[in-house]
Amino acid sequence: MCIRDRTNDELAAQVDTSDEWIVQRTGIRKRHFAGKDEKTSDLAIHAARAALESAGLRGTDIDLIVLATATPDQTFPATATRVQAALGMENGIAFDVQAVCSGFIYALAVADNFVRVGQAKNALVIGAETFSRILDWEDRTTSVLFGDGAGAVVLSAEAGEGTSADHGVLTTHLHSDGRHHDLLYVDGGVSSTRTVGHVRMAGREVFKHAVVRLAEVVDEALEATGLDAADIDWLVPHQANKRIIDAMAKKLDLDIARVVMTVDQHANTSAASVPLALDVAVRDGRIRPGHLVLMEAMGGGFTWASALVRW
Repeated sequence: MCIRDRTNDELAAQVDTSDEWIVQRTGIRKRHFAGKDEKTSDLAIHAARAALESAGLRGTDIDLIVLATATPDQTFPATATRVQAALGMENGIAFDVQAVCSGFIYALAVADNFVRVGQAKNALVIGAETFSRILDWEDRTTSVLFGDGAGAVVLSAEAGEGTSADHGVLTTHLHSDGRHHDLLYVDGGVSSTRTVGHVRMAGREVFKHAVVRLAEVVDEALEATGLDAADIDWLVPHQANKRIIDAMAKKLDLDIARVVMTVDQHANTSAASVPLALDVAVRDGRIRPGHLVLMEAMGGGFTWASALVRW
């Protein structure tokens, strides 16, 4: 893969900004951009293979792929089908989900429901984005915030007791409110402008909504399972802005040391941010079997979501 680092100082050479300005407002220090010829599917395939290796499975063992992305390879077919072909998965189902930054949790909920009703045994859930392709490099308020990346997990059917002590996905909660479309969107599209367009965002308004909505959806997850914040081993939030993440930790009265934060290294990778953060924390040994992991995210639409998982 040709994905490469881009530091704040590098961006400051082409945009009217500075490392100090970006770090102070967002906590971001660098991000990664896909190579010129790399597509979202390339990143997704790489993440999928890593997840399969960790799970001890092959592509032929998977009967469902749900890929969350707002930056697909093409208008159609679904980018998930490119992943399906690359993994040698000839049967089953593969499709995309679009909920922007909440996309991975939406995809996780969809896959979880397929597994629960017996329509899938092994599901591959992916979040993958090439947001660098939709950035306006004359807009310093958005162009420095985003990066490219992909992450994936495997869900497998397993009998449980129906309690919060079970392993796997315990509960998911999804929401949307289309009235806030103009606060975070891309100003292009197939049936509107016939162009790809660029990201547009009213940052201050998005921040205010995010803190409120994320707190609500986290409370929903805890109430649904009869657990409280003290039971959480790790909070894995959408990596958009350090100030939002800090606000969520404070709301939960959660030690910041129990929050997985990768925004400084990855920036906002939209649907890829939660699985990327998960991958980092699993690989460095923080998240271990039996740990209670709370994931939350909010994105354009507005969409927002949470998932509570026993690792």
